[in-house]
Amino acid sequence: MSGFFDTKIEYLKGVGPQKAALINKELDIFTFGEMLQHYPFRYEDRTKFYKISDIRSDMQQVQLIGSIYSMETIGDGRKKRLVAQFRDETGAIELTWFKGIQWVSKRLVKGAPMIVFGKPQQFGRKISIAHPELEPLTNKQEKEVNFQPVYPTTEKLRSRYLDSKGLSKILETLLPLVLPKVPETLPFSLCQSLSLEPKPIALKEIHFPSGHQALKKALYRLKFEEFFFLQLRLLKMNLTRTETFRGKVLDKTGLLTKFYKEFLPFDLTNAQKRVIREIYNNLKSGLQMNRLVQGDVGSGKTIVAFICLLVAVDSGFQTCLMAPTEILATQHYEGLKDFSEKMGLKIALLTGSTSKKNRAIIHEALKSGELNLLVGTHALLEDVVVFKQLGLAIIDEQHRFGVAQRAKLWGKNTDFYPHVLVMTATPIPRTLAMTVYGDLDISVIDEMPAGRKPIQTVHRYDKDRLKVFGFLKKEIEKGRQVYIVYPLIEDSEKMDLKSLMDGHESICRAFPNLPIGILHGNMKPVDKDFEMNRFVKNETKIMVATTVIEVGVNVPNASVMVIENAERFGLSQLHQLRGRVGRGSDQSYCVLMSKYELSKDSRVRLDTMVRTNDGFEIADVDLKLRGPGDLAGTQQSGITDLKIADIGRDSEILVQARASAQSILEKDPHLNSQENKPIADQLSRLKKNEMNWSRIS
Repeated sequence: MSGFFDTKIEYLKGVGPQKAALINKELDIFTFGEMLQHYPFRYEDRTKFYKISDIRSDMQQVQLIGSIYSMETIGDGRKKRLVAQFRDETGAIELTWFKGIQWVSKRLVKGAPMIVFGKPQQFGRKISIAHPELEPLTNKQEKEVNFQPVYPTTEKLRSRYLDSKGLSKILETLLPLVLPKVPETLPFSLCQSLSLEPKPIALKEIHFPSGHQALKKALYRLKFEEFFFLQLRLLKMNLTRTETFRGKVLDKTGLLTKFYKEFLPFDLTNAQKRVIREIYNNLKSGLQMNRLVQGDVGSGKTIVAFICLLVAVDSGFQTCLMAPTEILATQHYEGLKDFSEKMGLKIALLTGSTSKKNRAIIHEALKSGELNLLVGTHALLEDVVVFKQLGLAIIDEQHRFGVAQRAKLWGKNTDFYPHVLVMTATPIPRTLAMTVYGDLDISVIDEMPAGRKPIQTVHRYDKDRLKVFGFLKKEIEKGRQVYIVYPLIEDSEKMDLKSLMDGHESICRAFPNLPIGILHGNMKPVDKDFEMNRFVKNETKIMVATTVIEVGVNVPNASVMVIENAERFGLSQLHQLRGRVGRGSDQSYCVLMSKYELSKDSRVRLDTMVRTNDGFEIADVDLKLRGPGDLAGTQQSGITDLKIADIGRDSEILVQARASAQSILEKDPHLNSQENKPIADQLSRLKKNEMNWSRIS
């Protein structure tokens, strides 16, 4: 059966090898099955007709009945345009074409009743429609189309008549062939209890809806199914992992108790205690742990990680902590070195800059088991890094590491898998976490340590710059330090670097007697470290930087973060940057600078930052604005492969789909029952294009 859906689209009537080659290249569509899943991204409602007198320029699209009473070609050479006057009984409107003028002028018939469809726009006092769709009135009455699908296409395809209408024609030919062969993929009882449309009907209605209601039901059914199979696979993976991969029992608490009693520098928050309990229950269970700890910037994840490391070391195993950058790895090392030495543990740091001589010493101490904790960057993944017995691997800011890199960490032991603890300061909305990390257990540190004052955030425009500089002077006089961050976005790197340099120059002029540092990605690592260390030691008062400083760098004395061109940053990036301040007990501030004209989305982002410090609320807004494809961690999770569902907008359907998948697996974990045969069949069809996610933390 699936063989039929694998038929190449060139064999479909009206397509042929040339068009097929273009569709393959432009849309990545090769087969009948893939073409069937090329869903419309919106629909044009052709049920409604407007009068010309009712038209306003802010309307999306309008459909009119009338006739053309005059037309002329204006201009010459490349600047030619065709202008036609179109009228009905209530008034007249201008229709304009800038391209394909000869072809269009042959089709325009004066006085004949026509239907016009397009977007009205205001030019001076006139309203006109550029490049409208036209068709004779009689055709329309024969066809009686209600909703017209609008398909994703490309410029290249449009130039070869494969615009939305051209793709629609292909689907009109395809549907009658494939729909009779479409299998039902969900159990009858599930479809009945949730009133889900049968799959073939849903597919027919998604492409050519017979009405609003029918389209709504089709969308629900297909979104539900997409989420259902995504969740089912994640939940099955979890099941397989806990059944297959036994974990070493790590349950000794002597070191942990000693640390609590003698060296813990502050009281843990209730959230930290809860997360430590959740991790400890995993470590002693005999099942391999795969846990994600989410906690906002400054919520105290590192101390939680250290306390869990003590359990592993006490139980006779080695541990490692991997961070995405050298600065962050070094900071973790510095932070944990003091504790480790007090507890009599051997700790080492391994990064790209570690000397050959030190590497050899570290490799030896790891092999012999003498080294308890290794902190490092990607350097930990090299084959020469061999542990005697790795019991617990901790990965910080995990979205910076690809799937294959994490799998490599798993393979460091030959006879058993280490427990894996993944940490992130990027708050992930619940629905996204369920999906991106659906096969991990999730812990959330949702409480800040005592004594932390919430960061005050304000939005200021370029015209307020002198006032902002005055405020910075006052803060620096109090002994504080300041970050000023400029965007550095790859496609305009030269321009951005110039604005960073210009900014640095104007700040040097505004603060002539102050030592000022500069930090950007084009600098050599040794220069970056030199600049960062000067700032950490309070030798420079202002750090002018790009987002290099985004992750993890801890300078408790820095109390002001100024973000230039804040409208050019994403929400989660703004939130991460803001988290660089507020590390000490002083009141901290974040100043978002922007130009006055802002897009709607930029305004929402900046208003959200001013309104709340809650990373999870910010992540929710970010998800709604950007969709999951751009959010941290989703690139390697397969989540952006969703064809029709949208995690931001369809979160209720996602929750329902996960609950349904969970309840089916509880009753029938291996999907052996006759009733669940449609699910098992669909899973094996999906598996064909899968990589093995279950082996990856």
